[in-house]
Amino acid sequence: MSKSVVVIDYGIGNVFSVCNALKQSGFEPNLTRNASEILAADKVILPGVGAFGRASAALREYGLDETLRLYIETGRSFLGICIGMQLLMDVSTEFGENEGLGFIPGRVERIPGTSKAGETLRVPHISWGEVKSAKGVSQFDWNKTPLANGGENDSFYFVHSYHAVPADESHLLAVVDYGGHLITAAVKRDNLMGFQFHPERSGPAGLKLLERFVNL
Repeated sequence: MSKSVVVIDYGIGNVFSVCNALKQSGFEPNLTRNASEILAADKVILPGVGAFGRASAALREYGLDETLRLYIETGRSFLGICIGMQLLMDVSTEFGENEGLGFIPGRVERIPGTSKAGETLRVPHISWGEVKSAKGVSQFDWNKTPLANGGENDSFYFVHSYHAVPADESHLLAVVDYGGHLITAAVKRDNLMGFQFHPERSGPAGLKLLERFVNL
C-alpha cells in the first residue's frame, strides 16, 4: 500500500521543487492546505524559503498552525525543510523576534559571521556541506532516522543565514562545519524532524533521503 504524502501549500518558497523531487523518488505528493487532507496523510512535509516572520504569519493566516499541531499529535512523521524546520522552534531573531510554532523548544539565531580562525565568513551560508551526527547521538537513535544508511557523510545543499538552536541538546540530530563552527543541519523530537539543507536541491543523495523519510 502506497503512503500518502502531503506537502503544505502556504505560499512560501520551494513547494513545487519539493513536490518534483518526491515525484522523482517515486511518490505522488498532495500539495494542499486543506485540513482534512493534511490530517489524513501518512507523512507531512513543510518546506519554505525566505523570511521566518512572513512564513510564520502565512501559516497562522491559513489556520495551519493548529492543523499541524493536531497532525503531530497523531504521532505520524513530520518533516520541516529550511524555513519549515526553523518554524518548529519557539522564536526566531530574524528581523526582530518572531514567534514560531513551538513544537521543539529553542531559538533560531544568525549563523556566525567569523570563522574560528578569525576569518570573515559569507552570510548567507551557500554551499554544499557534509552532514555529521551531532555529539551525543547514539548509533541506535541515528539508525532510526532517514539520515541512516548513507545520509551521514553525504553532502547536501545549504542556503541560509539563520539556524535552529534547540534548548535541549538531545533534539540536535546533525551538524555541518562552517568555518570551524558546528551549525545545525538537522533536528529531531519524537515524530518531528527538520533539515536545514535542501534535499530537493541535493541531487541523488537528497532524493534518496526523501525516499527514506517517506518509507521510514
